[in-house]
Order: sequence, then C-alpha cells, then structure tokens
Amino acid sequence: MVHEYFKKDFENFKILIQLNPVDFRILELTIDANNAVVKREIQADEDIYEDLKEDEFIKSSPLEFNLHLKGVR
Repeated sequence: MVHEYFKKDFENFKILIQLNPVDFRILELTIDANNAVVKREIQADEDIYEDLKEDEFIKSSPLEFNLHLKGVR
C-alpha cells in the first residue's frame, strides 16, 4: 500500500496528513510554532479528496511527514 500525503500551512501551525487510499484512514499531525506535534487518527470516507481540495490542502512528501512523526526536525 502506498500512502498519500497532504499539508496545509497556517499562520502559527501546519497540518500534515497521511492518507491510506484503500480504507481512508488518516493520521493527522498538527505542528505548532514551537514544533510540538499532536497526532490524531481519523476515519474518513471516499469524499476525503474533495474535502482536502476544498480546504486547500496540497500534496506533500512522505519525508516531511515522517520527519515530524519521528520527532526529527
């Protein structure tokens, strides 16, 4: 399985998303201005791609996501 990655930058934080395209499970990382990471698991549905587009998320790299997930900045 190949995950898909998305991100959105806000003024004081960013959100990185790892999406499983088979069952639409999401691991979401919220990174604040101090690089503190909050993880959240979400169960989405087939409309997730439309939702991400509407919320202006862009494609991201697995490297960026995994560096934050492992605590390497």
